[in-house]
Amino acid sequence: MNGRRLSVDAAERGIRARDRGVLARAITLVESSRDDDRRAAEELVGRLLPGAGRARRIGISGAPGVGKSTLIESLGTHLLDLGLTLAVLAVDPSSRATGGSILGDKTRMPRLAADPRAYVRPSPAGTELGGVARNTREALLVCETFGCDVIFVETVGVGQSETEVAEMVDTFLLLTLGGAGDDLQGIKRGIMELVDIAAVNKADGDGLPAARRAARDLSSALRFMRRRFDAWEPKATTVSGKTGEGIDALWAMLIAHRDAIEASGELLTLRRSQARRALWRDVERALVADLRARADVAARLADLEAKVEAGEVSPSAAARELVMLVRGG
Repeated sequence: MNGRRLSVDAAERGIRARDRGVLARAITLVESSRDDDRRAAEELVGRLLPGAGRARRIGISGAPGVGKSTLIESLGTHLLDLGLTLAVLAVDPSSRATGGSILGDKTRMPRLAADPRAYVRPSPAGTELGGVARNTREALLVCETFGCDVIFVETVGVGQSETEVAEMVDTFLLLTLGGAGDDLQGIKRGIMELVDIAAVNKADGDGLPAARRAARDLSSALRFMRRRFDAWEPKATTVSGKTGEGIDALWAMLIAHRDAIEASGELLTLRRSQARRALWRDVERALVADLRARADVAARLADLEAKVEAGEVSPSAAARELVMLVRGG
């Protein structure tokens, strides 16, 4: 980077020229919280929007230990063999205490990280609810304009992250395991209602029978869940990220889902509603930031927080007082 900031013009040229170095710097720009960087990022994303929207956007979630990285590595390698290009936006959990994150995704996906046809980007979740990085959507748009055919958004699997990711992808893939106790009991109904495809991983060796049973149970459960799309009935399958067994069938299922909702017109409706929700999330974020930056609010906030913590004032009453303070200002 030579210590120089990336200009919007240079970023746009580099992305359209498929310069991987510029891609990395552009995503760093859209992830920045600095005011000047945010303005530059907004201008860049605005310029890139006309070239975005063509990639297959796939969210992948699952509890720690289900083998998300191994599955993504195996599925991603399969896509490269098919002649496709790939980006993996892997959101790392950040420490609430220190703000630090592991950012170890490139070591967990060594083949993809080393292949020039794939781009693996670990991003710290920061303080965002559910662990989804603040500007993952913008990073996704940058990767689309760069020319990636497929974009995976991997979540940390901590509950709210699934909802956040479902609001920026076309297909939501839930990865789980068989033989891990009460499989269905451990999956919240709200998450199940987001699922387009469920894949039971580690379906190999002695774990294959349990994986098949879990897939059957998931298939039955998904039939009773509210469907995200009229054109698609959620499905379950088995796969082994370790051996590659079932990877081709999983990819065929992912293609079928996207093709079905595109043909029905639901993909366009989905993308429009996602953009609308992103607008209001950014409005809320900006208003809260402005609220905290006001001197009169800051002077009153510490006292109100202390009273709320002590149980002397309810959160709703304290919030109303702050709002009245702003309205009266």
